[in-house]
Amino acid sequence: MQDLVARMNAICDAQPFDTTWYVKDLKTGAEADHGGDVVVPSASTRKTSILMHALSKVHEGKLRLDEPCTIEKRLQEGVDSGTYQYMTPGCVIPLRDAFVNMIITSDNVCTQIVLERLDRDELNAWCKRIGMTGTTHRVNFPPPGLPWDHPVEAVASTTARDQGVLLDRMVAGAKDAQAAAFLGATPQLCGLALDILSWQRLRNLIPSLLPQKAKVANKTGRGPRGRMDAGIVYKNDAPRFIISVYTDRVPDTLPDGLPGYTAAYATAGRLTRLCWDVMN
Repeated sequence: MQDLVARMNAICDAQPFDTTWYVKDLKTGAEADHGGDVVVPSASTRKTSILMHALSKVHEGKLRLDEPCTIEKRLQEGVDSGTYQYMTPGCVIPLRDAFVNMIITSDNVCTQIVLERLDRDELNAWCKRIGMTGTTHRVNFPPPGLPWDHPVEAVASTTARDQGVLLDRMVAGAKDAQAAAFLGATPQLCGLALDILSWQRLRNLIPSLLPQKAKVANKTGRGPRGRMDAGIVYKNDAPRFIISVYTDRVPDTLPDGLPGYTAAYATAGRLTRLCWDVMN
């Protein structure tokens, strides 16, 4: 692990922006990080905790996977992520499908549908209780026109380690009823959450340099300050390692004229590929 960490840090240190990461080898239990406890904007990676907390409400009987949700015009206004902003207002989907689209296309119409059924204080308390001590959900969506150098406190925030903790608990919960109960869920609901993450359509970060058919259960994010991703990488259809990567203070334009986010995407891909090659 020591050599892997040195090689990962060398990639990060060569970039004109900050990168924090967390990795856990699920075969040995070994963990490593680079700034893993630094609080950074979460962007849409926050949706994994929203999903899991919502599923705990399903387990409590306060929400139903099949409850109908209407795509209202008001939910489509100002949305810049996902596909339901383009759908005909008035169409109805089950809450389960809102969960799916919130994750796999990062749909913010569906995210609003889910958030309107949750209490933010309860969501934050749930995150703290399960060990996500550096994570705070603040607003449903960031205010428009946030500058590149906006304060972390203006948006939802998290840490690379927190996302790893959540994913690790979800993997455990899918196999063990007691671990699932710690999340307020069941193994079946934890398994559903992992399935949804594995259906992810946005594969330009963690999965980008892996073999084409490599299974990854992940949630990406993008914001004015950077690009981020957190997920579980599988080998032989079994969870092999967890990795979360957060790039921050990414410049709009690189010295070679390319957009800064291209280097952020490449950094997440290269870090993950290193782990893939080392963790046989």
